[in-house]
Amino acid sequence: MDHHLVAAHTPEAIRRRLEARPTHSYLRDFVFGAIDGIVTTFAIVAGVAGAELSSGIVIILGMANLLGDGFSMAVGNFLATRTERQQKHKARRMEEEHIAEIPEGEKEEIRQIFLRKGFTGKDLDRAVEIITSDERLWVETMLKEELGMTLGGPSPVRAGLSTFIAFVLFGFLPLLTFIAAYFYPAGIKDPFLTGSIITGIAFFAVGALKSRFVDEKWHWSGLETLLVGGTAAALAYSAGYFLKSILTM
Repeated sequence: MDHHLVAAHTPEAIRRRLEARPTHSYLRDFVFGAIDGIVTTFAIVAGVAGAELSSGIVIILGMANLLGDGFSMAVGNFLATRTERQQKHKARRMEEEHIAEIPEGEKEEIRQIFLRKGFTGKDLDRAVEIITSDERLWVETMLKEELGMTLGGPSPVRAGLSTFIAFVLFGFLPLLTFIAAYFYPAGIKDPFLTGSIITGIAFFAVGALKSRFVDEKWHWSGLETLLVGGTAAALAYSAGYFLKSILTM
């Protein structure tokens, strides 16, 4: 038996855990921002490399995408997170209004919620009495049980910042070798090949980190992300090569 698991389920440990304020991890926002940053930037790099354009053009297009797309994705995450929070506030106000206007109807909703959970007779009456004697508990019960909402949630600003930072940080990796080749041409003979190796390692690492949020082995998650990113890069490279051959005819 796992002694740490046993220690975490003593009455005192459970009490401390339940009394603690719930916290939100922004690692999920960071991981998916990182994946999108690598995929989109490397796809642009691959497309420009396929067209056999200069390192300067790769850097310009890559950096433009890095900042523009990164900002767009961060703002999208910010707005989506804020909208979810606003929906919860609206639902809370509505439940408070309903309790004030039709308390007996709201009590019946609580009764039926706990009836479906298996409460009957005096136990059901007591549960309804306890829940409806505390308006805050009453409202929160309705939010969770009737509307299926979680009470906590992430900060929209932190979610957006986590996405942007990860997008820029990891999306910058495919550009590193081209920047180095631009300033030190003799140092790196094939910036695309070297950058592809670095990016491939980053793909796998971020994919492995993603496995923390899904029921999947870390190596399979890493390989999946590597395959997705590699496919996107291959398509972009092929498109760049094909378009170059057409436009130079």
